[in-house]
Amino acid sequence: MAKQLHAVEGVSDGGQRALTIIRPLVNLLLRTPFAGSAGKHFMVLSFTGRKTGREYSIPISAHWLDDGLFVLTRMRWKNNFRNGATAEIYYEGKPMTMHGELIEDRATVAALVHRCAESYGVRRAQLIIGLKFRDKRIPSVEEFAEAAERLKWAVVRFTPAD
Repeated sequence: MAKQLHAVEGVSDGGQRALTIIRPLVNLLLRTPFAGSAGKHFMVLSFTGRKTGREYSIPISAHWLDDGLFVLTRMRWKNNFRNGATAEIYYEGKPMTMHGELIEDRATVAALVHRCAESYGVRRAQLIIGLKFRDKRIPSVEEFAEAAERLKWAVVRFTPAD
């Protein structure tokens, strides 16, 4: 097995086929109070595509920091929140209308991911955020910044809609 070169790696997208199959069940479960502890770390994000007008509903990892929910992603759906957009969030089984704002500044993204990782601890951070750390420690902000640049990460920050 090859040694991991970078301090932070994203988890392989190899599970996407399996996720496609179970996504409807996960979507349904996360909209109820029966999601258990998964309901604290995952949410259902529902929004309308800017260009297509198509409705999307995706289960995704969620992280509370300060006054909002944060999502770390490199997926294209993030572009729907450039310049802000409204979304329906199901978190802990409760619907909330929120405003999403795309954050692409690598230093800001790195600082947010670092804070999340520190709040979870080494093992839980890797599981909940979906990352792999080379060493048995939380990577530095600089190491997260390198990963953000290399992996094209962005954060979408969700705050209550007015």
